[in-house]
Amino acid sequence: MPAFKNYEQYDALGLAELVRRGAVTPGALLEAAIERVEARNGAVNAVVMPLYDHARRAIADGLPDGPFRGVPFLMKDLTASIAGVPMTRGSRFFADSPPAPADSEHVRRLKRAGLVIFGRTNTCELGLSLTCEPQLHGPTRNPWDLSRISGGSSGGAAAAVAARLLPMAHATDGFGSIRAPAACCGLVGLKPTRGRNTMAPALGEGLAGCSAEHAVTLTVRDCAALLDATAGAGEGDPYIAPARERPFLHEVATPGPRLRIAYTTVAPSGAPVGAACVTLLRDVARLCADLGHRVEEARPEVDGDAMVPAFLTLVTANTVVNLASHASKGRPPREDEVERVTWATGQKGERVSGADYVRATQTAHRLGRQMAAFHRDWDVLLTPGLATPAVKLGWIDMMLDDVAEYWRRVFAFSPFTVWFNLTGQPAMMLPLGTTDGGLPLAVQLAGRYGDEAALFRLAGELERARPWIARRPPLAR
Repeated sequence: MPAFKNYEQYDALGLAELVRRGAVTPGALLEAAIERVEARNGAVNAVVMPLYDHARRAIADGLPDGPFRGVPFLMKDLTASIAGVPMTRGSRFFADSPPAPADSEHVRRLKRAGLVIFGRTNTCELGLSLTCEPQLHGPTRNPWDLSRISGGSSGGAAAAVAARLLPMAHATDGFGSIRAPAACCGLVGLKPTRGRNTMAPALGEGLAGCSAEHAVTLTVRDCAALLDATAGAGEGDPYIAPARERPFLHEVATPGPRLRIAYTTVAPSGAPVGAACVTLLRDVARLCADLGHRVEEARPEVDGDAMVPAFLTLVTANTVVNLASHASKGRPPREDEVERVTWATGQKGERVSGADYVRATQTAHRLGRQMAAFHRDWDVLLTPGLATPAVKLGWIDMMLDDVAEYWRRVFAFSPFTVWFNLTGQPAMMLPLGTTDGGLPLAVQLAGRYGDEAALFRLAGELERARPWIARRPPLAR
């Protein structure tokens, strides 16, 4: 590929360093990314809205001198408003939404970091799944096995990065939507602490505080540097995350005190966990001990049975509001205008009372207190990433008729992620293993509220001990 043949050898900070040294231009990086989208996207269906001219204009107008100056970047087709660009939310009903009048604050910060936005990635309808199979754009396929899901709702982002179209991409997480795709596709995926990244100006919080914006990345250092570039309160935010002591990027490469690490193989809901996922977790726990950390098996005392019911109360009520938010239609959709799970989830939300919603938020806060008590004794909790490797396309498709069965399958597949959306803690997926067949497997690291620093220190150590960046799916070899 003539634009820049060594493009895939670098993470985002590596590409930015080349730009700073004058070894490559932002334009050459953009054309290298575009060439890979044109060559590989047909197989995975990750990029659903090319914005190539938008990106070329941004470069021509001059890029800010940020930490990622000149690095190509893709935005999820959900949550993030880009001035002059529409957002379909993965929905036929919202496909005709008008272009956004202005950038969200998060997008402004990404642009100030020097990133070059050149497209939007696929997502499930309204972000309501841990797969990415919308009726509007069709399914995104996992680059490691095209018959399997790439995860969701940030499945387009994860497939794009795994296919080496670019080194990192925007993602959001309300019940695992950064971490599940990262686990499925062999990437780093961090859900930051509640309030770490602002949702200004449109929202004070997303999904009662469960939702967060960040990214999926090839490396831990990119994950940290990007959070350094975007973190901080926006005007009028109702709450903010605790201040960091120093840049997160510094934590990745700086040895710190040995950590007290607990691990558990038991899902809060009691859902079964596959043998390969348990084996990897125990292996990583031994690796942490070999690195000098204190490691013990310890199960947090939390009200696990309450997690999914509380979350479903929050998500169903929020779906009612989201379905009524078309910028120009001025009405909610009819049943035949949205997918079956979306419609049924909204119908359940219509029956949620104000008292129900308050009780669900109080449950989330109670879980947060329970985990805070656990973290008096433990710096980090390790869990399996998912209960199984990436499942086949169609198994958690949002066109299922039985909405209760749909949500049962979602939380059977990913029983460890919604836990930390409800508590607001930072949680990170690391691609530390593979199945015998070569599919990615991940371990999840969860830290106390506000303590991404401990996660970055441990993740940096694990990445150095067991590097993964050289692993590539067949599509990118």
